[in-house]
Amino acid sequence: MDFRQTAFTISADRLAACPEDSLAEVAFAGRSNAGKSSAINCITNQTRLARISKTPGRTQLINFFNVQPQRYLVDLPGYGFAKVPLAVKDKWQRELEKYLREREALAGLILLSDIRHPLKEFDRMMIEWAVQSELPLHLLLTKADKLKRGASSNTLLSVRKELQPFPNVTVQLFSALQPLGVDEVRNQLTEWLSDGDDVVEGEENASDRNDQDASTTA
Repeated sequence: MDFRQTAFTISADRLAACPEDSLAEVAFAGRSNAGKSSAINCITNQTRLARISKTPGRTQLINFFNVQPQRYLVDLPGYGFAKVPLAVKDKWQRELEKYLREREALAGLILLSDIRHPLKEFDRMMIEWAVQSELPLHLLLTKADKLKRGASSNTLLSVRKELQPFPNVTVQLFSALQPLGVDEVRNQLTEWLSDGDDVVEGEENASDRNDQDASTTA
């Protein structure tokens, strides 16, 4: 799947405003400073696709990026919002939870966690929710360039061991700066975003059979 052609589609402030044509989408979640926008830009080999800000909490909407027709990457509002009024934070939280629970096209979740401070409370809550919902989750230990190779490998092994009881949760090292682990996460995204292909192909084959039956009958 060629992620270089990814383009911004729409920003939604609620579930009802999300694209209706989506067959498969993967959401990016993480704390406000985990590097979601940088990761999306790195994966798509673009510099300004996802908005990067030095101020945590600037992503206030559910942002959709079209990879292929009816296939999306989704940038979710960061949790642990900084300098945001409580009423606004509560609204974001409600809409975020509604999206995660009710979005039928959601095929997987990319969770980003700073390798220097992995598996904070909100990260664990997200992992627990994904496990309970039987939603595949792929954890990116971001900013791996900030640690030496030995230290980053040890952290990866430690986190992987802790998550071993959960078969639908995988983990890797990632750095948007080096870059590191980009092909690995692209492969995971391609697998999830291709899940709807069999459905589409089946519908097309069924349509072809109906056309042939109609032609034969005529």
